[in-house]
Amino acid sequence: MTTAIIGLGNMGKGLAQRLSGQTPLLLASRNPDDAAALAITLSGAQGVSVEAAIEGADIVVLALGYDAALSVAALPQLVGKIVVDLTNPVLPDFSGLQIGHTTSAAEEIQKVASGARVVKGFNTIFAGLFATDRAATSTVPVFLAGDDQDALSAVAALVEKASFVPESVGGLDGARLLEPLAMLNIRMGYGLGKGTSRAPTWTEVAA
Repeated sequence: MTTAIIGLGNMGKGLAQRLSGQTPLLLASRNPDDAAALAITLSGAQGVSVEAAIEGADIVVLALGYDAALSVAALPQLVGKIVVDLTNPVLPDFSGLQIGHTTSAAEEIQKVASGARVVKGFNTIFAGLFATDRAATSTVPVFLAGDDQDALSAVAALVEKASFVPESVGGLDGARLLEPLAMLNIRMGYGLGKGTSRAPTWTEVAA
């Protein structure tokens, strides 16, 4: 399946590098030159416009801020696509979330992209993990939430190609839990100075 990554900040660029050679990639950015420059360094990647990236992809990753992701979600080219929302709707000063508990960024994006199938994913990990050795993240969970099982399966396969472990939390309303979890990780990593080489995980304790 062809994957489009819209937005080439730290998360988008890092994910593209992890997926290089694992799946066909279409890269798009506000600056087309940035997308073209990154694409030539990766295997199986092309730098194209946002519209062309969406039209040519099976899976579209919104590696954008929340407000920008909402704008892209309104594009008609997304109808029928699987959309991965990795946004966290943080306040400008990173002190908390703009929305939460009764809705989520993922659910709001799904409302706008009504003809797409939205899956929340990759929002609980720091971009720095993409730069580590693949073996170092092979047991790190990427939590997924979505209402469409086929879309969840497709995104789970993408997670595995990026050398992480997919962990489903159920329907898209599970994003109401994942976004505060990401905020906790941000607070620990930045606010409490514990660094960005961390990710939330679940541990099963034997009885």
